[in-house]
Amino acid sequence: MQPIRFELIARDSKTKARRGRLITPHGTVETPVFMPVGTQATVKALKPEDVKEIGAQIILGNTYHLFLRPGHEIVKRAGGLHKFMNWDGAILTDSGGFQVFSLGDINKITENGVEFRSHIDGSKQLLTPEKSMEIQNALGSDIIMAFDECVPYGADRSYVEKSLAMTTRWLKRCKAAHTENDKRALFGIMQGGMDISLRRESANQIVELDLPGYSIGGLSVGEPKEVMLDVLDEAVDFLPTEKPRYLMGVGSPDMLLEGMARGIDMFDCVLPTREARHGRAMTSAGPVNVRNAKYTDDFSALDAECDCYTCRNYSKAYLRHLIKAEEILGATLLSIHNLRFLVRLMEGARQAIESETFEHYKNGFLNTYYGKP
Repeated sequence: MQPIRFELIARDSKTKARRGRLITPHGTVETPVFMPVGTQATVKALKPEDVKEIGAQIILGNTYHLFLRPGHEIVKRAGGLHKFMNWDGAILTDSGGFQVFSLGDINKITENGVEFRSHIDGSKQLLTPEKSMEIQNALGSDIIMAFDECVPYGADRSYVEKSLAMTTRWLKRCKAAHTENDKRALFGIMQGGMDISLRRESANQIVELDLPGYSIGGLSVGEPKEVMLDVLDEAVDFLPTEKPRYLMGVGSPDMLLEGMARGIDMFDCVLPTREARHGRAMTSAGPVNVRNAKYTDDFSALDAECDCYTCRNYSKAYLRHLIKAEEILGATLLSIHNLRFLVRLMEGARQAIESETFEHYKNGFLNTYYGKP
């Protein structure tokens, strides 16, 4: 028996947007959904109660970081990630692959796995498909991701071909090593760089394994947005319609809407909390940087249309003061707002898909937020 179930509720007739429902052991997730990132068993600067009040239904944890600190065995002894971080909603953990390649001082990539040195203490480590499954099962998340290689943008075709073949072999090893199929769902990851034929090849290989869900990796890795959308246009159609589709590492409002228009159900990104720590906010009138001097004595709410705790209680002037003074509360309040903004964006999108008005909703938002159709 699969630990998750995905139901398609509605489809938009003018785009590929879908409205669905993902039932997990820790609650139902309405899709399309944006998932806040809790890299090190915390969504930065926020309490779990804050994340819940924002309306988040599912959050991410990171295999690489939790493996290195505090260690997956510690988390397991604590009762799993849900208990360790006091979050009773759904959790997805990524495999650690992306962080190994982006953060670790890599020694060697072999068929067995990746040898690297920890970015924390320089210790030599080995992450394999089997080890990733061991760590994620110990963490106890609801959805776990296959260990894969995320090739950099601009890699030549021969390298991408070899990499995606190895990623498929690693996926098969992940499936064999994943022994808790009744408790958590293993998602496969499509790779293939920016080459549509390789994307199709990768999809064919991973779909053969009949997994509970699939993600599209290797996008939003430095390529122009137009290139990413061109790839996404076709790549989504290589995945089963009845399974959830997850686009990894995408969180800007425009790309969320464009991804939904192409049939993506799940998204994640550190963008909203990272932007918050730099004083940047997403608002119904467009982006706002509270560091700007014009907000020094602006006592209006950050976003008059937002219902979040920050906008109900604090002014732009106060938020600017906190950020300029490097007070922790500034990052907290802006993170609350930015995450609520994206949760509200997804709520509106789900309603628009159901009412067959998604294209109007998308174009109206893009015109207001970016000043473009």
